[in-house]
Amino acid sequence: MAIISMKQLLEAGVHFGHQTKRWNPKMKDYIFTERNGIYIIDLQKTLKLTKSAYMYVRNAVSDGATVLFVGTKKQAREAVKSEAERCGMFYVNTRWLGGTLTNFRVIRSRIQRLLEIEKMEEDGTIQKYTKKERVNIAKEKDRLEKFLGGIKNMKKLPDVVFIVDIKREENAVKECKKLGIPVVAIIDTNVDPEPVDVPIPGNDDAIRAIKLFSSIVANAVLEGNQGVQLNEEGKTADDMKEDEKASKENENKVEKEKEA
Repeated sequence: MAIISMKQLLEAGVHFGHQTKRWNPKMKDYIFTERNGIYIIDLQKTLKLTKSAYMYVRNAVSDGATVLFVGTKKQAREAVKSEAERCGMFYVNTRWLGGTLTNFRVIRSRIQRLLEIEKMEEDGTIQKYTKKERVNIAKEKDRLEKFLGGIKNMKKLPDVVFIVDIKREENAVKECKKLGIPVVAIIDTNVDPEPVDVPIPGNDDAIRAIKLFSSIVANAVLEGNQGVQLNEEGKTADDMKEDEKASKENENKVEKEKEA
């Protein structure tokens, strides 16, 4: 089953880069042409490198690696969260807190506080506090959940980090480089691709493109854990057969109802 197709890339608008005046010369090898002042990304290279990224993540996860998804801009937030959760990995989708990786011990202490509050709510010990104190604790929890909720179960540094926009997530990239954590990332025509270990040339602004690449990375994680290749919807070949069977049964049912 194909990991990704040219049709999917085109439909998601992956080929649209930035305006020519906003380009980074280091991206020239990934650019196919220019059209109406916009650089068009070479989708043949995107196709090849997306498959390489998939295999890289799949193999890493099959060896026990964990993956952190990072995308804090508005267009990326939902896809990063939903795809990371779908494959059982971690995410940062609101704001990258300085030291998230390089000062992980301190970050873990804040996560521990979040977990303590959740436990108090579960076992009812939160009731020992006054109403005013409970209100303040609830606000504290909301704040911690907003920034750390996606990594609250991440007990150690991730082995791989997938980043949607390396220009926006510059601090995340720097922390990965400092710690030697491999970066898998979408690289648009306005970025310097050199800090990226596993590049995926493509549009890092369009919601559909971000969703597509995030789902491919999530599928790679799932295959690495399950040993079964998935399509872009996260379904196995057997799942697809079951869907097709159910669809045919439904069609037959409709036909019989019409005849009756």
